[in-house]
Amino acid sequence: MQPQERTSAGSLVERDPRVPPQQLVAELVPPPRFADVRFASYVPAPDQPTQAEAVSTMSAFGDRVLAGASGRGGGRGGGLAGLFKRRSAPQGAPGVYLDGGFGVGKTHLLSSLYHRVVTEGGGTAAYGTFVEYTNLVGALGFRQAVDALAPHDLVCIDEFELDDPGDTVLMSRLMRELVDRDVKLAATSNTLPGALGEGRFAAQDFQREIQALAGQFAVQRVDGEDYRHRGLPAAPAPLDDVAVERVATGRPGATLDDFDAVLAHLARVHPSRYGAMVRDTAAVCLRGVATVSDQVVGLRLVVLADRLYDRDIPVVASGVPFDAVFTDELLHGGYRKKYLRAVSRLSALARDGAALA
Repeated sequence: MQPQERTSAGSLVERDPRVPPQQLVAELVPPPRFADVRFASYVPAPDQPTQAEAVSTMSAFGDRVLAGASGRGGGRGGGLAGLFKRRSAPQGAPGVYLDGGFGVGKTHLLSSLYHRVVTEGGGTAAYGTFVEYTNLVGALGFRQAVDALAPHDLVCIDEFELDDPGDTVLMSRLMRELVDRDVKLAATSNTLPGALGEGRFAAQDFQREIQALAGQFAVQRVDGEDYRHRGLPAAPAPLDDVAVERVATGRPGATLDDFDAVLAHLARVHPSRYGAMVRDTAAVCLRGVATVSDQVVGLRLVVLADRLYDRDIPVVASGVPFDAVFTDELLHGGYRKKYLRAVSRLSALARDGAALA
Protein backbone atom coordinates (compact mmCIF):
# COMPACT_ATOMS: atom_id res chain seq x y z
CA MET A 1 0.00 0.00 0.00
CA GLN A 2 2.71 2.47 0.93
CA PRO A 3 4.69 2.14 -2.36
CA GLN A 4 1.52 2.88 -4.33
CA GLU A 5 0.85 5.99 -2.21
CA ARG A 6 4.45 7.05 -2.62
CA THR A 7 4.25 7.03 -6.41
CA SER A 8 0.99 9.01 -6.44
CA ALA A 9 2.58 11.99 -4.68
CA GLY A 10 5.53 14.08 -5.76
CA SER A 11 8.80 14.25 -3.86
CA LEU A 12 11.06 17.18 -2.99
CA VAL A 13 14.15 14.98 -2.94
CA GLU A 14 13.63 14.16 -6.62
CA ARG A 15 13.78 17.85 -7.58
CA ASP A 16 17.07 19.51 -8.52
CA PRO A 17 16.06 22.61 -10.50
CA ARG A 18 18.51 24.66 -12.56
CA VAL A 19 17.87 28.41 -12.51
CA PRO A 20 19.57 30.57 -15.18
CA PRO A 21 21.19 33.74 -13.74
CA GLN A 22 18.90 35.91 -15.86
CA GLN A 23 15.91 34.28 -14.20
CA LEU A 24 17.28 35.19 -10.78
CA VAL A 25 17.13 38.87 -11.80
CA ALA A 26 13.66 38.56 -13.36
CA GLU A 27 12.30 36.95 -10.18
CA LEU A 28 13.34 39.80 -7.88
CA VAL A 29 9.72 40.66 -7.09
CA PRO A 30 7.61 40.25 -3.93
CA PRO A 31 6.70 36.62 -3.25
CA PRO A 32 3.19 35.36 -4.07
CA ARG A 33 2.01 35.71 -0.47
CA PHE A 34 2.60 39.47 -0.74
CA ALA A 35 1.62 40.03 -4.37
CA ASP A 36 -1.57 41.92 -3.49
CA VAL A 37 -0.65 43.72 -0.25
CA ARG A 38 -0.74 47.51 -0.06
CA PHE A 39 -0.23 50.10 2.66
CA ALA A 40 -4.02 50.32 3.01
CA SER A 41 -4.25 46.60 3.81
CA TYR A 42 -1.77 46.84 6.68
CA VAL A 43 -3.75 47.18 9.93
CA PRO A 44 -1.64 48.80 12.68
CA ALA A 45 -2.27 47.54 16.21
CA PRO A 46 -3.92 50.35 18.22
CA ASP A 47 -1.53 49.81 21.13
CA GLN A 48 1.60 49.87 18.93
CA PRO A 49 2.07 53.44 17.61
CA THR A 50 5.29 52.54 15.81
CA GLN A 51 3.28 50.43 13.37
CA ALA A 52 1.26 53.42 12.17
CA GLU A 53 4.47 55.44 12.07
CA ALA A 54 6.06 52.78 9.89
CA VAL A 55 3.19 53.00 7.38
CA SER A 56 3.65 56.77 7.15
CA THR A 57 7.44 56.49 6.89
CA MET A 58 7.37 53.89 4.13
CA SER A 59 4.60 55.64 2.19
CA ALA A 60 6.51 58.93 2.29
CA PHE A 61 9.69 57.17 1.25
CA GLY A 62 7.87 55.67 -1.73
CA ASP A 63 6.75 59.14 -2.79
CA ARG A 64 10.36 60.31 -2.45
CA VAL A 65 11.61 57.45 -4.62
CA LEU A 66 9.09 58.32 -7.33
CA ALA A 67 9.85 62.04 -7.12
CA GLY A 68 13.52 61.35 -7.77
CA ALA A 69 13.01 58.62 -10.35
CA SER A 70 12.45 60.86 -13.36
CA GLY A 71 15.58 62.87 -12.63
CA ARG A 72 17.93 59.97 -12.06
CA GLY A 73 21.11 59.97 -14.08
CA GLY A 74 23.15 56.79 -14.24
CA GLY A 75 26.15 56.98 -11.92
CA ARG A 76 25.60 60.59 -10.73
CA GLY A 77 26.64 59.63 -7.23
CA GLY A 78 24.43 62.13 -5.39
CA GLY A 79 23.73 59.66 -2.58
CA LEU A 80 27.27 59.25 -1.27
CA ALA A 81 26.87 62.00 1.28
CA GLY A 82 24.81 59.68 3.46
CA LEU A 83 27.19 56.74 3.41
CA PHE A 84 29.15 57.25 6.61
CA LYS A 85 26.66 59.06 8.82
CA ARG A 86 25.67 57.59 12.15
CA ARG A 87 22.77 55.20 12.61
CA SER A 88 20.36 58.08 13.23
CA ALA A 89 20.61 59.14 9.58
CA PRO A 90 18.37 62.05 8.52
CA GLN A 91 15.24 61.63 6.46
CA GLY A 92 17.31 62.44 3.41
CA ALA A 93 19.31 59.22 3.81
CA PRO A 94 19.36 57.04 0.69
CA GLY A 95 17.67 54.18 2.51
CA VAL A 96 14.99 53.31 5.07
CA TYR A 97 15.39 50.38 7.46
CA LEU A 98 12.54 48.68 9.31
CA ASP A 99 13.80 47.18 12.57
CA GLY A 100 11.50 44.91 14.55
CA GLY A 101 10.69 41.42 15.71
CA PHE A 102 9.30 38.71 13.49
CA GLY A 103 5.61 38.75 12.64
CA VAL A 104 4.99 42.51 13.00
CA GLY A 105 4.38 43.06 9.29
CA LYS A 106 7.76 44.32 8.05
CA THR A 107 7.61 42.22 4.89
CA HIS A 108 4.05 43.44 4.27
CA LEU A 109 5.28 47.04 4.47
CA LEU A 110 8.33 46.40 2.28
CA SER A 111 6.15 44.71 -0.35
CA SER A 112 3.70 47.61 -0.15
CA LEU A 113 6.57 50.00 -0.83
CA TYR A 114 7.51 47.99 -3.90
CA HIS A 115 3.93 48.11 -5.17
CA ARG A 116 3.69 51.85 -4.44
CA VAL A 117 6.74 52.47 -6.60
CA VAL A 118 6.16 49.91 -9.36
CA THR A 119 2.49 48.94 -9.57
CA GLU A 120 1.00 52.31 -8.66
CA GLY A 121 3.79 54.75 -9.53
CA GLY A 122 5.26 53.27 -12.69
CA GLY A 123 8.80 53.22 -11.29
CA THR A 124 11.24 50.33 -11.23
CA ALA A 125 12.32 48.23 -8.26
CA ALA A 126 13.97 44.95 -7.33
CA TYR A 127 12.75 42.93 -4.35
CA GLY A 128 14.50 40.01 -2.69
CA THR A 129 15.76 38.61 0.56
CA PHE A 130 19.30 39.27 1.70
CA VAL A 131 20.21 35.69 0.76
CA GLU A 132 18.80 36.14 -2.73
CA TYR A 133 21.02 39.17 -3.34
CA THR A 134 24.16 37.40 -2.15
CA ASN A 135 23.19 34.46 -4.36
CA LEU A 136 22.71 36.87 -7.27
CA VAL A 137 26.24 38.19 -6.85
CA GLY A 138 27.52 34.63 -6.71
CA ALA A 139 25.69 33.72 -9.92
CA LEU A 140 26.43 36.85 -11.97
CA GLY A 141 29.64 38.15 -10.49
CA PHE A 142 29.87 41.42 -8.57
CA ARG A 143 30.13 43.89 -11.45
CA GLN A 144 27.36 42.24 -13.45
CA ALA A 145 25.10 42.20 -10.37
CA VAL A 146 25.65 45.93 -9.83
CA ASP A 147 24.88 46.62 -13.49
CA ALA A 148 21.70 44.50 -13.26
CA LEU A 149 20.43 46.33 -10.16
CA ALA A 150 21.59 49.89 -10.89
CA PRO A 151 18.84 50.75 -13.42
CA HIS A 152 16.20 50.34 -10.69
CA ASP A 153 14.87 53.30 -8.76
CA LEU A 154 14.62 51.18 -5.60
CA VAL A 155 16.20 47.99 -4.24
CA CYS A 156 14.23 46.26 -1.46
CA ILE A 157 16.12 43.86 0.83
CA ASP A 158 14.02 41.67 3.12
CA GLU A 159 15.48 39.86 6.15
CA PHE A 160 18.77 41.76 6.16
CA GLU A 161 21.30 39.71 8.10
CA LEU A 162 25.08 39.50 8.25
CA ASP A 163 26.14 35.91 8.83
CA ASP A 164 29.84 36.08 8.01
CA PRO A 165 32.64 38.53 7.15
CA GLY A 166 32.34 37.81 3.44
CA ASP A 167 28.70 38.91 3.37
CA THR A 168 29.60 42.03 5.34
CA VAL A 169 32.26 43.20 2.91
CA LEU A 170 30.19 42.18 -0.12
CA MET A 171 26.98 43.97 0.88
CA SER A 172 28.82 47.07 2.08
CA ARG A 173 30.46 47.41 -1.33
CA LEU A 174 27.28 46.54 -3.26
CA MET A 175 25.20 49.13 -1.45
CA ARG A 176 27.90 51.77 -1.76
CA GLU A 177 27.96 51.33 -5.53
CA LEU A 178 24.16 51.32 -5.85
CA VAL A 179 23.83 54.49 -3.77
CA ASP A 180 26.57 56.03 -5.91
CA ARG A 181 24.22 55.49 -8.86
CA ASP A 182 21.32 57.16 -7.05
CA VAL A 183 19.48 53.92 -6.27
CA LYS A 184 17.32 54.15 -3.13
CA LEU A 185 17.40 51.29 -0.63
CA ALA A 186 14.81 49.78 1.73
CA ALA A 187 15.48 46.93 4.13
CA THR A 188 13.87 44.93 6.93
CA SER A 189 15.63 43.12 9.74
CA ASN A 190 15.32 41.82 13.28
CA THR A 191 18.55 43.64 14.21
CA LEU A 192 19.54 47.30 14.23
CA PRO A 193 21.98 47.97 11.37
CA GLY A 194 24.82 48.97 13.67
CA ALA A 195 24.51 45.67 15.56
CA LEU A 196 24.46 43.38 12.52
CA GLY A 197 26.73 40.37 12.85
CA GLU A 198 26.88 40.39 16.64
CA GLY A 199 27.19 36.87 18.05
CA ARG A 200 27.84 35.36 14.62
CA PHE A 201 31.39 36.37 13.79
CA ALA A 202 34.07 38.80 14.96
CA ALA A 203 31.90 41.77 14.05
CA GLN A 204 34.20 44.17 15.88
CA ASP A 205 36.80 43.54 13.17
CA PHE A 206 34.40 44.77 10.51
CA GLN A 207 33.00 47.89 12.13
CA ARG A 208 33.99 50.08 9.20
CA GLU A 209 31.90 48.02 6.81
CA ILE A 210 29.03 47.62 9.28
CA GLN A 211 28.91 51.33 10.06
CA ALA A 212 29.04 52.10 6.34
CA LEU A 213 25.97 49.92 5.93
CA ALA A 214 24.24 51.52 8.92
CA GLY A 215 24.91 55.02 7.65
CA GLN A 216 22.91 54.47 4.51
CA PHE A 217 19.62 54.09 6.38
CA ALA A 218 17.15 56.06 8.43
CA VAL A 219 15.84 53.54 10.96
CA GLN A 220 12.14 53.04 11.66
CA ARG A 221 11.31 50.79 14.61
CA VAL A 222 8.26 48.48 14.32
CA ASP A 223 7.08 47.03 17.63
CA GLY A 224 4.36 44.48 18.24
CA GLU A 225 3.35 40.88 18.76
CA ASP A 226 3.89 38.22 16.11
CA TYR A 227 0.57 38.36 14.25
CA ARG A 228 0.89 34.68 13.32
CA HIS A 229 0.49 33.75 17.00
CA ARG A 230 -2.24 36.17 18.05
CA GLY A 231 -4.88 34.03 19.69
CA LEU A 232 -3.34 30.83 18.31
CA PRO A 233 -1.24 28.08 19.86
CA ALA A 234 2.49 28.23 19.22
CA ALA A 235 2.39 25.13 17.01
CA PRO A 236 -0.28 22.56 16.18
CA ALA A 237 0.06 18.98 17.33
CA PRO A 238 1.74 16.83 14.68
CA LEU A 239 -0.27 14.25 12.78
CA ASP A 240 0.55 10.56 12.44
CA ASP A 241 2.18 9.13 9.31
CA VAL A 242 -1.09 7.70 7.99
CA ALA A 243 -2.78 11.12 8.08
CA VAL A 244 0.23 12.77 6.41
CA GLU A 245 0.23 10.17 3.62
CA ARG A 246 -3.52 10.53 3.18
CA VAL A 247 -3.19 14.27 2.55
CA ALA A 248 -0.25 13.76 0.18
CA THR A 249 -2.05 11.20 -1.96
CA GLY A 250 -5.36 13.04 -1.93
CA ARG A 251 -4.13 16.52 -2.90
CA PRO A 252 -2.86 17.06 -6.46
CA GLY A 253 0.49 18.81 -6.46
CA ALA A 254 1.45 17.71 -2.94
CA THR A 255 4.82 16.19 -2.11
CA LEU A 256 5.59 13.39 0.35
CA ASP A 257 9.04 12.88 1.91
CA ASP A 258 10.77 11.75 5.03
CA PHE A 259 12.10 14.72 6.98
CA ASP A 260 15.67 13.44 7.24
CA ALA A 261 15.75 12.78 3.48
CA VAL A 262 14.71 16.39 2.82
CA LEU A 263 17.46 17.69 5.11
CA ALA A 264 20.01 15.59 3.25
CA HIS A 265 18.70 16.84 -0.09
CA LEU A 266 18.98 20.48 0.98
CA ALA A 267 22.73 19.95 1.29
CA ARG A 268 22.86 19.06 -2.42
CA VAL A 269 20.74 21.95 -3.70
CA HIS A 270 22.02 25.53 -3.53
CA PRO A 271 19.74 27.74 -1.38
CA SER A 272 19.18 30.05 -4.35
CA ARG A 273 17.22 27.16 -5.94
CA TYR A 274 14.99 26.31 -2.98
CA GLY A 275 12.24 28.57 -4.34
CA ALA A 276 12.31 26.80 -7.71
CA MET A 277 12.33 23.46 -5.90
CA VAL A 278 8.97 24.13 -4.22
CA ARG A 279 7.36 25.99 -7.14
CA ASP A 280 3.85 24.79 -8.05
CA THR A 281 3.62 22.67 -4.89
CA ALA A 282 0.18 22.42 -3.30
CA ALA A 283 1.41 21.09 0.07
CA VAL A 284 4.62 19.74 1.57
CA CYS A 285 4.00 16.55 3.54
CA LEU A 286 6.76 15.38 5.87
CA ARG A 287 7.05 12.17 7.85
CA GLY A 288 9.12 12.04 11.00
CA VAL A 289 10.02 15.66 11.70
CA ALA A 290 12.84 15.55 14.26
CA THR A 291 14.76 18.08 16.30
CA VAL A 292 17.71 19.61 14.45
CA SER A 293 20.91 20.23 16.41
CA ASP A 294 23.43 20.97 13.64
CA GLN A 295 23.88 24.66 12.82
CA VAL A 296 24.48 24.21 9.09
CA VAL A 297 21.49 21.91 8.69
CA GLY A 298 19.34 24.26 10.74
CA LEU A 299 20.21 27.29 8.61
CA ARG A 300 19.30 25.41 5.43
CA LEU A 301 15.94 24.55 6.98
CA VAL A 302 15.44 28.25 7.79
CA VAL A 303 15.85 29.14 4.11
CA LEU A 304 13.42 26.41 3.07
CA ALA A 305 10.90 27.65 5.63
CA ASP A 306 11.17 31.17 4.20
CA ARG A 307 10.57 29.97 0.64
CA LEU A 308 7.57 27.86 1.73
CA TYR A 309 6.12 30.79 3.65
CA ASP A 310 6.68 33.20 0.76
CA ARG A 311 4.65 30.91 -1.46
CA ASP A 312 1.97 30.14 1.15
CA ILE A 313 2.52 26.37 0.89
CA PRO A 314 0.87 24.36 3.72
CA VAL A 315 3.06 21.89 5.62
CA VAL A 316 1.56 18.60 6.84
CA ALA A 317 3.85 16.78 9.23
CA SER A 318 4.30 13.95 11.70
CA GLY A 319 7.01 13.75 14.36
CA VAL A 320 7.86 16.58 16.74
CA PRO A 321 5.90 19.87 16.63
CA PHE A 322 7.65 22.73 14.87
CA ASP A 323 8.21 24.68 18.07
CA ALA A 324 10.57 21.83 19.00
CA VAL A 325 12.33 21.48 15.63
CA PHE A 326 15.48 23.33 16.81
CA THR A 327 17.48 22.60 19.95
CA ASP A 328 17.66 25.12 22.79
CA GLU A 329 21.32 25.61 21.94
CA LEU A 330 20.44 26.81 18.45
CA LEU A 331 17.55 28.94 19.69
CA HIS A 332 19.83 30.77 22.09
CA GLY A 333 22.85 31.12 19.83
CA GLY A 334 23.99 33.79 17.40
CA TYR A 335 21.31 32.88 14.85
CA ARG A 336 18.50 32.95 17.40
CA LYS A 337 16.30 35.37 15.47
CA LYS A 338 16.55 33.33 12.28
CA TYR A 339 15.43 30.18 14.07
CA LEU A 340 12.58 31.92 15.86
CA ARG A 341 11.36 33.32 12.56
CA ALA A 342 11.46 29.83 11.05
CA VAL A 343 9.52 28.37 13.99
CA SER A 344 6.91 31.10 13.64
CA ARG A 345 6.53 30.54 9.91
CA LEU A 346 6.58 26.75 10.00
CA SER A 347 4.00 26.76 12.78
CA ALA A 348 1.71 28.98 10.71
CA LEU A 349 2.10 26.71 7.68
CA ALA A 350 1.52 23.64 9.86
CA ARG A 351 -1.80 25.13 11.03
CA ASP A 352 -2.77 25.45 7.38
CA GLY A 353 -1.64 21.86 6.83
CA ALA A 354 -3.61 20.56 9.79
CA ALA A 355 -6.75 22.10 8.27
CA LEU A 356 -6.17 19.99 5.13
CA ALA A 357 -6.10 16.84 7.24
